[in-house]
Formats: sequence, structure tokens, C-alpha cells
Amino acid sequence: MSKAKPGRLYIIGAGFAGRTLANEIKAKAVFGEVVAFLDDDPVKIGHQIDNIPVLGPIRDVAQLLRLHPADEAIIAIPSASREYLKELYKILKNAGFIKIRILPGISQIVEGNAHLIQTRSIDPQDLLGRTPVTVNLKESLSYLRGKRVLVTGAGGSIGSELCRQLLSGGAARLYLFGHGENSIYQIDRELRLLQEEGVGEKASIVPVIGDLKDKDYMDYILGKLRADVVFHTAAYKHVPMMEENPVAAIENNLFGTLNLIRAARTHGVKRLVHITTDKAVEPVSVYGVSKYLCEKLVLEEAGGVGMDAGGEGLNFMVVRFGNVLGSRGSIVPLFQKQIEKGGPVTVTDPQMRRWFMTIPEACSLVLKAGGVGKNGKLYLLDMGEPVKIRDLAEQMIRFYGFEPEEDIKIEYVGLRPGERLDEELWGADEKPENTEFDRILRVDNLGPEGATIQSLTEKLAPVCRFDPTRPELYRDIASLKKILKEAVPSYGG
Repeated sequence: MSKAKPGRLYIIGAGFAGRTLANEIKAKAVFGEVVAFLDDDPVKIGHQIDNIPVLGPIRDVAQLLRLHPADEAIIAIPSASREYLKELYKILKNAGFIKIRILPGISQIVEGNAHLIQTRSIDPQDLLGRTPVTVNLKESLSYLRGKRVLVTGAGGSIGSELCRQLLSGGAARLYLFGHGENSIYQIDRELRLLQEEGVGEKASIVPVIGDLKDKDYMDYILGKLRADVVFHTAAYKHVPMMEENPVAAIENNLFGTLNLIRAARTHGVKRLVHITTDKAVEPVSVYGVSKYLCEKLVLEEAGGVGMDAGGEGLNFMVVRFGNVLGSRGSIVPLFQKQIEKGGPVTVTDPQMRRWFMTIPEACSLVLKAGGVGKNGKLYLLDMGEPVKIRDLAEQMIRFYGFEPEEDIKIEYVGLRPGERLDEELWGADEKPENTEFDRILRVDNLGPEGATIQSLTEKLAPVCRFDPTRPELYRDIASLKKILKEAVPSYGG
């Protein structure tokens, strides 16, 4: 059976990234032929680059193209704004392109380098939200050069993107830690393929399967790996599901984090960056409570970190942000599936709002904060303005060529357990302040000192771990909620 011939390729953008892609496609000679660049720059229009004509302006020339079904457009403008990408997408769709690929945002393109393997089909999250901030990864990741870096939850949405960007940091080793073998296998294979295609530097990639809840294992594995830096993204995150499984949320998120921090301190981790969420602000869900307590735990433990044996300062810090577009279990993939089956698209409430940031931008800022942040400090990513979920649903419906209500219905289903209409990025007892770094704020906690997390974990321990002297407490949800309500006033249980 013969393979279908690849179609003709039109590269949108005749800048350095577009030219790099064209050269790679020509060298491999199996992905099709680049027949033209489309560009709006009058200096480039009418000329040729490596015998490939530059046509434009894009809006005018696109509608004149005689396309075949297999023809494809690749948007190679990594610095393009969201508004410009929306305009390009509309132009290309109206011109008849069925296949449209895109290079990742500028935060993932280091020093202009671009590779075909980094392109992917355009999807709604590329057109939603604000234009991401430009982060110079090469500069931001300099503190990781030659270091051993461990990412917990490396197979998740945030963890896997951190790993992709960390390829450009010059780390000696990159440890992919997670308890799900399939997700760790997938990111491990992806990173190796990226390296084979010239993306990033040649860090040794080491997949590690393990469970944060296993205290002895965490102590053992941190001793073996001798990591210098840890990015802690692993957590149970699904709000309604954690309402159904509250003990699991506390056991995994709080006690797992405690095990990691204690092992990190014992075995000389120099820098630990804990990722947290706006749902930790005056939390009302058990997930939010678990992350609130993790914030307090990291900051409390940081107070006793100090210096290592060589006199080098240690840095344990927290980075908090709101929703990210397209994460597993979030509304963007859910809306996609609902639209693909013809609707309805389910929205909690017409007034529900959330902050949104792209995963690449969030990860770039986390990596930046990890290098400039100080021990015992909480940092907040500037999320811009909140977006109504209803508006997000309408934009996604239109992305797929339908009209809201006319073609795809929107159904309002009401708040689920643990949800609220609005999330806040900081609490009443917190004061955010600008730092010298764009979109990174420092949060000072002005609240009174309460009970230590150490004392709270002692109360929670027999609920999460079997204690033969108090067997009646094991997995007892009523006891768990009683303890949490006493410790966290905003939590209603």
C-alpha cells in the first residue's frame, strides 16, 4: 500500500523561525515542499529566500491561492500577539486551509531556534487569553546549568511543560518523577525525540516512578538522585473529585509535600520551588485547603533551612497562579469534547470568572521565579484580568466554525461541590508587591501566626495513616473535616 503524498507547505512568516523551518523541511525531503512564504513585510514581499517566493500581504494573497486538500499552513511567528493569531487563523480558514500548524510561543523558542518537531496543530488555547510575556529562557535558566533538576508530577500539564523548557537550561540531569508510568513514559519519549531533533541541550533524562506518600522511599530516592533543584508540581487537583475523596487529597498533597521537603532538606537540595493555586486563597474546597496548608508548610520549613555545610544559602519558595489553558481535567479539553459531539457545552454559571494563562507562559515565569526568588517567600504570577467562562465557551464554539446557541447550545449547570463563582489571587491578610521582574509579584503575608503545620499534621496523621492505637480515626472523613475546619476558618466542609 503506497503512502499518501505530502501536500504543499505555506510558511506564514519569513523571519528567522520560518526560514529555519523551511531549511529543515528541505533537508529531510519527506514532509512536503515549501512552495511559498506568506508575509506582511513590504521589504520581503516579492523577493525569494533560498528560491522560495515571499508572497503578501497575507490577507490579500491568501484568497488567491489554489489549494489542494493536503496543502498545509505553518504559522512561524513565535512573537505574534493573540489578536494577530486570531486574524491569521481567520484568513487561513477563509482561504480554504484545512491543516494549520503553529510554532510554540516565543517563551519556548530559544535565541530564535525553531524545529519542525515543535510545531503542532493549532487549537483554541493558542487564540485565547492575553499575549504571553516574552521570557529569555537561556538567561532565565542560567542558574540550572550543570545542575541536577527534579520535577515532581513530570507527566502532568505543568510538569511536562517545565521539562520541555528545562531542556534549554543546560542541566546535567533531568529527573522525571511521577507515580503514573504512562504519563512519565510519554514525556520521557517526547523529550528524547526533541533532543534528537536538536531542541535544547543534552541533559541526561532519567524517568523515576515513585509515590510522594511513601516517606521512606522519598528519603531513599532523594539520597540517590542528589538533586540540586526541585520543582514540585505533583498534586491531586480536581476540585469535585477531591470533595468526594478528601482524605486522599490531604494524604497526597499535604503529606506527600511534607515527605518531599523533609527528604530535600536531609539530602542537600539547594532550591525547591513549590507550585500552588489561587484556590489556596481563603479556601472553601478540600483541594484548596490542601494547597493552602502546603503553602504554609513550605514557608514554615523554609524558616529552618538556612545554609548548607559549605555556607551556601538554601532557597525554598512558593509560586502561586490561577488557571492555565488546556491543562488535563480543565474546561478547555472538556469544552472541546462537548463541541465535537455537538453540545451542549456545560458552563457552571453565566457570571463565573477565572484567570487564565497559557501553560508555556506560566512555566516560563515559574522557571524565572525559581532563579530570582528568595528563601521563605511566596511569589504570585500576574494573571491579567479574569475571563468569564461563558465568553470562553462562546469563543471556542466559534473556533470550530459554529455559532453559540444557534448551532451549539450552552447549558448552565450550577456550582459543584467545592466551587465558587470567583477566585482571588491573594487573601485579605496578604499584600502583593511588584518585583523588578515582569509579571512576577511578591506576596507578604500579614496575617497572625497560628498553629504550626507540624502540630496540624500530627492531628491529621492517624486519619491518613493507620495508627493501631487510634484505629477508629483511619480514613474517617468526619474527623478530617473537623480538624480542617478548626485550622482553616474559610473552609466550611
